[in-house]
Amino acid sequence: MTDTTGTPARKRLLIRTWGCQMNVYDSARMADVLAPLGYAPTESVEEADMVILNTCHIREKATEKVFSDLGRLREAKQARGGEMVIAVAGCVAQAEGAEITARAPWVDIVLGPQSYHRLPEMVARAARAAGAVIETEFPPEDKFDHLPETAAPQGVTAFLTIQEGCDKFCSFCVVPYTRGAEYSRPVAAILAEARRLVALGAREITLLGQNVNAFHGEGPDGRAWGLGRLVRSLAEVEGLARIRYTTSHPRDMDEDLIAAHAEVPALMPFLHLPVQSGSDRVLRMMNRGHTADDYLRLVERLRAARPDLALSTDIIAGHPGETEADHAATMALIRAVGFAQAFSFKYSARPGTPAATMAGQVEEAAKDARLAEIQALLREQQTAFNRSRAGMVADVLVTGPGRHPGQMAGRTPWLNPVHFEGPESLAGRIVPVKILAGHPNSLTGALAAPLHDQSRERDAA
Repeated sequence: MTDTTGTPARKRLLIRTWGCQMNVYDSARMADVLAPLGYAPTESVEEADMVILNTCHIREKATEKVFSDLGRLREAKQARGGEMVIAVAGCVAQAEGAEITARAPWVDIVLGPQSYHRLPEMVARAARAAGAVIETEFPPEDKFDHLPETAAPQGVTAFLTIQEGCDKFCSFCVVPYTRGAEYSRPVAAILAEARRLVALGAREITLLGQNVNAFHGEGPDGRAWGLGRLVRSLAEVEGLARIRYTTSHPRDMDEDLIAAHAEVPALMPFLHLPVQSGSDRVLRMMNRGHTADDYLRLVERLRAARPDLALSTDIIAGHPGETEADHAATMALIRAVGFAQAFSFKYSARPGTPAATMAGQVEEAAKDARLAEIQALLREQQTAFNRSRAGMVADVLVTGPGRHPGQMAGRTPWLNPVHFEGPESLAGRIVPVKILAGHPNSLTGALAAPLHDQSRERDAA
């Protein structure tokens, strides 16, 4: 529908996003794809003409949470006389599309993470169809080639997907089944998108991928580039001050990428490197392809390259077959590494994954107890790391106002949230902040120099 000038009529779009940063990126691109149809963002279900649930299958009871939300959306749709398009996107949609349409026939569109570039076509088909439109195949074309070059600003920090899918087939993980095989975008397309993000105000870009350090995109020279080479090229983008990447696999951390941590100032000294377990026996059952010693030696090489590197990780408690001795080995690895941040979960079965049918499923009480021990140690390490920042002057990228009047918020190079007093005009700048105290989840600080003396600001970094 258009108005008398030929412009699409104004409609409202609500996207609810669960899960990883890649889902956040995907949600933003879905909004970009639908903008030419006249859809503008809203936070209100009552005024939404279209609602998209962008789902994640990693967390426990993900499917039940989706159906709970869909039940509430059914009431909202009925209140509007049926004039609301409801779509389920992401990994739950990919894995359970048929169940979604069977249990929630009021859903209009079900689409997997490789199909969202087709959303305008799906919206048109849904308007004509009697039932749901389902797109959960892996299409032969590259979705990135069909996304609009224009995009809404993400802010001072932005996400940029460079790689999707995974070929590792860890026993507990659904990603190879919901996102497909590893695929890397061409370097030229990544650089072009990075320049657009910087032009829209981004000072820091986080490169995303299910297996981001397995990146092997085609470079301008026709050869495959690794992530280290891509980072070096991105560091030359004018106005881009900081580069990060996530999530990595220990098997894909090559020497050039390790060297980039030492040689590229824009590459921040923070690395999320999931280990999942400290037990070699469990790592074999997980099909991780590395041992605990492999991981520890990799950490040594990374810290030799960048001594101030902060590490984050993922830990699973209670994978099928895990014993108390295996759990003790995980605790020992955590102590040996010393993590600045971490994400830890108790194992929960994902339908279709090898671990779901393995013998030796661990009792819930044991999983709960082991997870509690792991999280207590990780909290202790995170708090110690944050407190170790006290007294230093850190270059802080100011992301915007804090929670309190006169307060600003930002991020250190090590990804610590930091709060300090300062004017809102600092947003988007990198300023020196004296860290006054470290807390379990954040830092407090004060500007280290008067504003007129901040010539050392890293704006041109």
